[in-house]
Amino acid sequence: MAWQGCAELQGARTQVAIRERIRIGGRSARIQSAVHEAVKRLSAATPREDLAVPQIAAEAGVTPSTIYRRWGDLGSLLADVAVARLRPIADPEDTGAMASDLQVFIEQYMEEMSSPLGRALIRDVLSPSGESYPCKCAGFTRDHLITIAERAMARGETPFDVDDVIDHVVAPIVYRILFDDRELTVDYCHALLNRLSPIAAAQPPYADSVAPRRASKGQSGHQSAAAQPVATKKRVVR
Repeated sequence: MAWQGCAELQGARTQVAIRERIRIGGRSARIQSAVHEAVKRLSAATPREDLAVPQIAAEAGVTPSTIYRRWGDLGSLLADVAVARLRPIADPEDTGAMASDLQVFIEQYMEEMSSPLGRALIRDVLSPSGESYPCKCAGFTRDHLITIAERAMARGETPFDVDDVIDHVVAPIVYRILFDDRELTVDYCHALLNRLSPIAAAQPPYADSVAPRRASKGQSGHQSAAAQPVATKKRVVR
């Protein structure tokens, strides 16, 4: 996925006040929550192409003009909801070692983003033009990788380069999700991880050895809506 222009888009948003800013707390926050929840409920039973602003407004108990004033159009609203659903609820799982931390994170990232819901959320995030929604999602991934690298440093391990992981592991996974019909597997993730020369030189090859431990511990901290049934989302349904 191409994230070029994130800084420029974010700067532009601070200068162009097309839509009403949503304040933290109070009526604005309640309206935002009601509209987001309405989108989630309707999306569970309505095809994406059949969703409409008046329908969402009626479900949320607001006027269509409220939605247009706050989000501008349907695409931006759906992107905003998708970002909220992809926002992590916890730090990445701490397995005690950098290699296994990274392996667990990448495996779960692949599972979540390649699920039918994950693919739909990615499409919604990318649909509006001239917005910073993709940059926000890229920031979630970067922050988690930074957390894993900082843990490695605290343990005395040599950390990986975050940009290397994004360029050589995350980006190919997202490309396959968006533009290819190739089935994504944990073996594919491990092959990508093993191409990271600094890690591959210092750690054993990535393999399936983490899977039994993950199964015994349950869901990891990176869990998101994309990996859960609609009724049991932890990351976004509040």
